[in-house]
Amino acid sequence: MNELQFNALLPYTLLATASIVVILLIAFRSTHTLIQVVGFLLMCSVIFALVKVRPLLPVTVPPLFQIDGFALLFTGLIICGVAIVGLFSYIYFEEREENPKEYYILLFLSTLGSALLAISNHFVSFFIGLEILSISLYALIGYLRNRNNAVEAGMKYLVLAAMSSAFLLFGMALIYMDTGSMAFQGIADKLNQAHGTSLMFTVGIGIMVVAIGFKLALVPFHLWAADVYQGAPVPVTAFIATVSKIGVFAVLFRFGLAVNLQNYPLVINIFATIAVASMIIGNILALRQSNIKRLLAYSSIAHLGYLIVAFLPGNMAGVEASVFYLLAYSITLLSAFGIITMLSTRSKDAEDIDVYKGLFWKHPLLALVFTVALLSLAGIPLTAGFIGKFYILGAGLQQHLYFPVLVLVLTSVIGLYYYLRVISAMFSAPLPVALREKTTSPLFYNSTYIALVVLAIILVGLGIFPGIVVEDIRTLLTVR
Repeated sequence: MNELQFNALLPYTLLATASIVVILLIAFRSTHTLIQVVGFLLMCSVIFALVKVRPLLPVTVPPLFQIDGFALLFTGLIICGVAIVGLFSYIYFEEREENPKEYYILLFLSTLGSALLAISNHFVSFFIGLEILSISLYALIGYLRNRNNAVEAGMKYLVLAAMSSAFLLFGMALIYMDTGSMAFQGIADKLNQAHGTSLMFTVGIGIMVVAIGFKLALVPFHLWAADVYQGAPVPVTAFIATVSKIGVFAVLFRFGLAVNLQNYPLVINIFATIAVASMIIGNILALRQSNIKRLLAYSSIAHLGYLIVAFLPGNMAGVEASVFYLLAYSITLLSAFGIITMLSTRSKDAEDIDVYKGLFWKHPLLALVFTVALLSLAGIPLTAGFIGKFYILGAGLQQHLYFPVLVLVLTSVIGLYYYLRVISAMFSAPLPVALREKTTSPLFYNSTYIALVVLAIILVGLGIFPGIVVEDIRTLLTVR
C-alpha cells in the first residue's frame, strides 16, 4: 500500500479506531457522558477526514476497495446518520438499567461495516462489510435484554440474517465459478468477453438477490422488519432504517453499475417485480397499523421499493436520484425516530399512536417537527421527500419504466392516508402522555431538541432549494 492509498483510507481507519477508543474508555471506567462526547468527536473527525481526502480521489486499493466520489457521498451519509443516532442514544439509554457503554462499541462496529460496503469493489470486502454490520446488529437489537420482544427480535434477525448470508455466499460462489473472478470489474470483463450471461451467472445473481432483499427488507423478504423495528431500542431502529440500508444500497448500486446489470432483461425484470411488490404490499400493510414503529417499518419497505425504481435505469440520473432520495429519507426517518426517543419513558417506548393524541397542544415544536417528517415521507410538495420522488420519477420515465413509475405514484397516494392519520392524532383534542422531563444531562436533552428542529428545517430547505445539494452530488459522482 502506497502513501496515497493509505491517506485515502484515513476516514475508515479512524472509524475502526473509534471502537478501540471506546473499549479503552470502558476499561478505564469512563462515564457514559464522556464516552458519548468522545464518540461524537470521533465521528466529527471522520467527517473532517472525508473532506481532506476529497482532492485525492479517485483512489483504488486493489483488490478490495474503490474510494471515489460515489463512496464519499454514501460514507458521508452514513457518518452523519450515526452522529445523530448517537445523540438520540444518550438520552434514551441514560435512564435505563442496562449499562449503555458497550452499546457504543457495537454501534461504531456496525457503522464500520456499513462504510466498508460503500467502498467495496470485491466480493470479499462485500461479505466482510456485511457481516461486520450484521453481527453487530444482532446484539444491538436485543440490547435491552429485560424486554421479551427485544430478545425475540434479536433472535429473529439472527436466524434470518444467517440464512441470508448463506444465500449470499452461495450466489457469490456460482458467479465465481462462471467468471473466475470475485472483483466487480473482473466479473464485468468476463461477461463482456462472453457476450452474454450463462445460466450459472443468472442463478447466482438470483440467489444473491435473496440476501440483498433481506438486508433491505424488500418483499417477499420483509417478514422480519416490523418485529425487529418494534423490538429494538428506538435509536437502533433508526440505525437499521437509515445507516444499514445506505450501506447495502451503495454496494448494490456499485455492483450493478460495474457489471451493467441493466443490460440483462431477466435481472431487471426480477428487480422491477420486487420493487412493485414492495411498494404495494409495504403501503397496504402500513394502513392498519396503530403502532408507530411498525407503521414506519412497513413504510420503509415501500420506500426501498421506490429506491429500486431509481436503481433500474442503471445510469447516472438514477444514481443522482437515489443519493438525493436516501439523503431526504434518512433525514426524515431520523427526525421521526428522534421524536419517538423524546417521548419514550424508562419503561416503554412511545410507539402507540394514542401517545401522540393532542401532542401539538402540549409540545407544539415536537408536533411540528414530526408533521414535517411525515409530510416528507408522504412526498408532499415543499419537503425533501417530494423532490426525491420527483427525481426518481424523472429517472424512471427517462428509461421508459412506465409501470413501476405508475405504481410509485398510486402507492404514494395510499401512503398519504396513514401518514395523515398520525398527523390528525397530533392535532386532536386529548392531551398526550407527558413528555419525559427527567434527564441527567440537560445539555444533551436540549441538543437533541435543537437537532430535531434543524433536521426539520433541512427537510423544508431541500424541498424548496434542492439545487443546494444536487450540484454537489452531481460533481462528486463524476469523480470515479
